Amino acid sequence: MKIKQIVFSIILVLGSLFIGQASHAQNNIDTGKVYIIIKNDGSEFIGKVISIDVREVIIESQKVGSIAIPKHEIKEIKKLQSGDLGTAGTFIPNESFATRYFITTNGLPIAKGESYITYNWFGPDIQYGLADNLGVGVITSWLGSPIIFTSKYSFEMDKNVNGAVGLLVGTAGWTSSFGLAVPYGSITVGDRKSNITGSLGYGNIWGTDNNSGGRSIVSIAAMHKLNKSISLVFDSFILPATKTIIDPIVARKYNNNFSLYLPGFRFQTSETGAFQFGFARMRFEGVTTAFPFPYVQWFRKF
Repeated sequence: MKIKQIVFSIILVLGSLFIGQASHAQNNIDTGKVYIIIKNDGSEFIGKVISIDVREVIIESQKVGSIAIPKHEIKEIKKLQSGDLGTAGTFIPNESFATRYFITTNGLPIAKGESYITYNWFGPDIQYGLADNLGVGVITSWLGSPIIFTSKYSFEMDKNVNGAVGLLVGTAGWTSSFGLAVPYGSITVGDRKSNITGSLGYGNIWGTDNNSGGRSIVSIAAMHKLNKSISLVFDSFILPATKTIIDPIVARKYNNNFSLYLPGFRFQTSETGAFQFGFARMRFEGVTTAFPFPYVQWFRKF
């Protein structure tokens, strides 16, 4: 008799836990609100959740009406916010590599523990989320020279406004003895789907006779996600003029400013990978010209 009572008590406890977990799952879903349900096979359903229990979720989908989806087939349930749907009613996720443009970064933080590599034509760029709002990384060429260590601390300033301060420190490594340091600050307005960033820094170079010294660096960059797979990306790298140069041969004068402008496209190839290319134009010594070849990059999370 005592054994039966013990077994019955265990069943009651397990049943209470099971019901409690089901209630908790239901409480996390706001019925009547619009959600996206992503299944394990990648298919998506968008609509209002009608009901949810331990076995299935019933959703009033936009395309096929009411449908019951077994919970074991569901990968993710996400409540949709303003801007999550495109003009055609399709779901637009956050940009996976939203913290980067072509050359510059922005005020958006890399997540703790997240890491990715950017393959540039000149070499790799590796970034890692060391802590909340703090990212570190290394940039180098395929020859291992120069090698530049990066750090960035991001902070929220207001809704959809993020700031960041960072530092790049590097050396030429085995090829020569020069060093460089670039402290900078950035302000980003927008989110991980659409944003614009203004950055200001100061580049210092030492150890070379001809190029030692420092100059201000300015950048305006932006990104806008068109749909699930394609984003518009714009980046710039500007060294403002510090003096006026007179050329007696051609009887003209010009400023010693330099600017590089990079408009392009980013294609999301998977959840962990992307490819982007741009066609750059640059201005140097008063002359504007096209960059001699496309600027190509591959992104990969690891």
